[in-house]
Amino acid sequence: MALNRDFIGRTFGSGDPYEISRVKIREFADAIGDANPIFRDREAAKAEGHRDVIAPPTFPIVISLGGEALADPELGLDYAMVVHGQQRFTYARPLYAGDVVVCESTITDIRSAGRNERIDLTTEIKTVEGELVCTAYNTIVERAAQGGHR
Repeated sequence: MALNRDFIGRTFGSGDPYEISRVKIREFADAIGDANPIFRDREAAKAEGHRDVIAPPTFPIVISLGGEALADPELGLDYAMVVHGQQRFTYARPLYAGDVVVCESTITDIRSAGRNERIDLTTEIKTVEGELVCTAYNTIVERAAQGGHR
């Protein structure tokens, strides 16, 4: 069964604001194996011209993928069959420890790719004051179930 194409163009909020903490930044850097001190040490980040520890470039995936946009049962997405297709980010500025952000995700496309379904999402990440920090572009793929049935 195809995903609900009526969701193309729908925009969803992230709900509660997310505070970017030094601990979360360090944990993410550890998880991706990046030992760069600007992700861990405030003085090292300041020496590079930043006001505080910055998040690794792919950190926004923590807050930008999913949420209400994909959780709506009317979309028809089977999370058990989902794989991450691709991602990219454009930045207005780095995400800093202490930033409090919200996301607004828009489903920009849904299409079939063979027996799979592909969903493209664009997510703007802004401070609670409304400053655009980053835009995330994500593609997720819902794989066809065994035997081609979902």
